[in-house]
Amino acid sequence: MKRREFLLGSGAAAGALGLGGYSLAAGSGAAQELTIQSASFALRNQVTTGMVSLSPDAPPPVLYGRQGEVMRLPVRNTLPDYTAMHWHGMRIANEMDGVPYLTQMPMAEGELFPYEFTPPDAGTYWYHPHCMTMEQMAHGLTGVMVIAEPEDPGFDSEQVINLRDFRLDEDGAFLPAYTARGATRAGTFGNVQTANWLDTPTYEHIAGGLVRLRVVNTDTTRIYKLHLQAGAARIIAWDGHPVEIDIAMPRADEPLLVGPGQRVDFAVVMPNDEGEAVELMAKLPGQPHRAMARLRAVGASVSRNLQELKPLPVNPAARPDLANAELHEFVFGWTPEGTVPNNGFCGSLGYNFWSINRKPWPGDAAQDVGPLATLQLGKSYVLRLRNESPNLHPIHLHGLAFVPIKSNQRQLPPLMTDTMLLLKDEVVEIALVADNPGDWAFHCHVIEHQKTGLTGFIRVV
Repeated sequence: MKRREFLLGSGAAAGALGLGGYSLAAGSGAAQELTIQSASFALRNQVTTGMVSLSPDAPPPVLYGRQGEVMRLPVRNTLPDYTAMHWHGMRIANEMDGVPYLTQMPMAEGELFPYEFTPPDAGTYWYHPHCMTMEQMAHGLTGVMVIAEPEDPGFDSEQVINLRDFRLDEDGAFLPAYTARGATRAGTFGNVQTANWLDTPTYEHIAGGLVRLRVVNTDTTRIYKLHLQAGAARIIAWDGHPVEIDIAMPRADEPLLVGPGQRVDFAVVMPNDEGEAVELMAKLPGQPHRAMARLRAVGASVSRNLQELKPLPVNPAARPDLANAELHEFVFGWTPEGTVPNNGFCGSLGYNFWSINRKPWPGDAAQDVGPLATLQLGKSYVLRLRNESPNLHPIHLHGLAFVPIKSNQRQLPPLMTDTMLLLKDEVVEIALVADNPGDWAFHCHVIEHQKTGLTGFIRVV
């Protein structure tokens, strides 16, 4: 596959544990209680209070599990606001999906929900609240999940990079998480860009070693344009699933678009000379290219190369039968501002600006709301996604995996995914097997769009 086809399609070292060594091995089967709590952290030179994390003074940890092994993650809420935890990209049982009113009741202060599931897929995933979503995510509650393959794929180390914006004033205090103007357009952008809550952190990895670099966009709004300043590297996974085709690496002049909710895994060969670095670069609007994070080579070179790596084992996600697939159409666009959505305990922004099939979501707690579509368990489907707006929309489907097959604007590589970034006026067809029963949320992952009407659910029976 040519470079442009892919780029347009997707639009034992000190850093090995990801977020400064703060991680939780959650795949042993033993319950690992997670506590949603208020936090403080120096995002700039001053300490910012009023943050939300699973730690009082650190980012949400990387949660480590293993494919096919049970994860028990009871979540306790200590905030005065309600919450619920969603495990983004995980094809798990519907009752564990963490969507308030659709799969569970939201958790009040002091309550605990016993999440338990067995990941069927290896790869890079993440977690975030699906109740009071805008406020809690904007204040920090977004964390990465790493589900390891049963067999070691052969890297010397790995590095997790969690890309996040924050909206702060000059004193380090939070600005409002959203604006009405932003909600009607591309979203309200942050003014402090971070990787793992830090400004261009440096992580050390053995010189000449093979590093698995897991990059996750957990922002509420921003679409990152990314490339690596590196020697030998390649993309090995996209949105959790192994890449099974040869694709070109992004460059400064043709960066990789990574929307909110999306993930990309790189295999990187570290420089042979101590002190040299690999940089994860981003192009932000109106700014020059900047390094989001660095991997610094240390020690004597171990002289590894990419040819030593075996292909990652393919996840057991079913491939759709296109010859017998049924078509459903979805239109994403604006809506006249109307009634305030009824989100119950889960926080409304106070208005509707967006819609699916020209009807805005009436709210998480609205009564007598039906599915956007009902799919029969085990059957293949093609979903035609039509963006009737000039804004980009990362459309996320819970509980299922799909393959992009056609666009009216670009050639799409057939990469298994759970989040499709729709470009301006784009029409994309995706294909899936409805192999996971339940009511599955289907929404834009620009949270202001989601919370102002661009959401719904698909039922699999």
